[in-house]
Amino acid sequence: MRMSEPSGNMFRIVLLLTVLIPSIVDSNYFGTNDKKNDQCFCKLKGSIDDCSCSVDTVDYFNNVKIYPRLQSLLVRDYFRFYKVNLKQECPFWSDDSKCAMRYCHVQPCQDEDIPEGLKGDVLRNFHFNESPIDKYKPEAQFSDCLYSAKDHNRELGYLNTTISLEKYKDFELWQQYDDAQDNFCVKESSPGEYVNLLLNPERYTGYKGPSAHRIWRSIYMENCFRPENSPHNFIQSSKINGMCLEKRVFYRVISGLHASINIHLCAKYLTSSKDTLGIVPGGGQWGPNLKEFRRRFSPEETGGEGPNWLKNLYFIYLLELRALEKAAPYLEREEYYTGNKVQDADTRVAINDVLNVVRSFPEHFNESVMFTGGAEAQLLKEEFKQHFRNISRIMDCVGCDKCKLWGKLQIHGLGTALKILFSGKFDRWEPTLIHFSRKKFYLERSEIVALINAFGRLSESIFELDKFRQMMR
Repeated sequence: MRMSEPSGNMFRIVLLLTVLIPSIVDSNYFGTNDKKNDQCFCKLKGSIDDCSCSVDTVDYFNNVKIYPRLQSLLVRDYFRFYKVNLKQECPFWSDDSKCAMRYCHVQPCQDEDIPEGLKGDVLRNFHFNESPIDKYKPEAQFSDCLYSAKDHNRELGYLNTTISLEKYKDFELWQQYDDAQDNFCVKESSPGEYVNLLLNPERYTGYKGPSAHRIWRSIYMENCFRPENSPHNFIQSSKINGMCLEKRVFYRVISGLHASINIHLCAKYLTSSKDTLGIVPGGGQWGPNLKEFRRRFSPEETGGEGPNWLKNLYFIYLLELRALEKAAPYLEREEYYTGNKVQDADTRVAINDVLNVVRSFPEHFNESVMFTGGAEAQLLKEEFKQHFRNISRIMDCVGCDKCKLWGKLQIHGLGTALKILFSGKFDRWEPTLIHFSRKKFYLERSEIVALINAFGRLSESIFELDKFRQMMR
């Protein structure tokens, strides 16, 4: 009996450890008592500035609920093909620093690679009662807007209601001008070409040096709202609390986007440039680079600012999450048409599932407290918009085509989110007034693609951030 007692105690200890170890491991994800983990600069804690929720809440919500769904959604045809103009000239300076590395290049789609349903642009004021297969075909651009006189009632007298092609183009210009008043991004001079985002992933390309630094320096120094006596290329977080809410929001979304892009580059860093068959078409191998992550975000390398930049990632995530919730009634009615009936139906189910999860988040960003206070607030809102439009122009100055592609897409997506939150047109949705609501709450297909992909980039950044935490342990 005496010999069996220690064995019984040992069994109880082993049983207790079996129960406790999983919970201890799980606790590292949401918050831990391990002092070493707590001291890690990327183990963020507490509330997110100018928001009501905490970092832990967003980590769990994103990594468990949102990230897996978005990964499944973004591989679908509607979201993986993005139309972009990569040949637009830089309007601010002569760009003589083009990236010569092959990893900087983007291969546009051939016509036969593009789904048939994506080739035609739908005219917003027509085709409301047509089937998708009719209204999305390219030749439907002008055909149905040229009305026939045979439909007129002769007893009421003849009325010529035909619209010439020239007049219709004038109407489109008027509509574009009206839309431009709400847009936070500058409309591109030409539609550009389709790019398959899955074949041109965002990752480190080797683009660096003066050209790359000039992009971010121009954004922060010339287009961000700045507190007084802030000479640095970046804005010290301790000084932005002296600015009004709207100016703080602008800085935090730009800083958060910058942090997100840097995380992508660290998570998919070029670890070998040798031609390695079976790894990546064209050679090369990418993987996480913890040393580079520390260089870009550790307090020692960033003057103590790195953890604040990481927190701003959570801020922009919450802002775009709120935009998705606000536009959900509109997005749920979109057709997501590519010409493949089965895939289009699956895409509608998948996007509605994502939007239902988005709605379930308990503490959304509150945009209604911004730009209140009469004429002065409206002037600030216009200045806010002009600053962001300048940043969208700066994307044409990026010397690496792949960096330009993802920079333009993420700025386009963020600009769409700001349009949803602050144009005022998504504040009251009336789904029964289909014709009116389509005109009033119109989002172009490229805006929807950019919005979802941009949010997907932020979601992946938060997911990758947790993987870097695990590597540091």
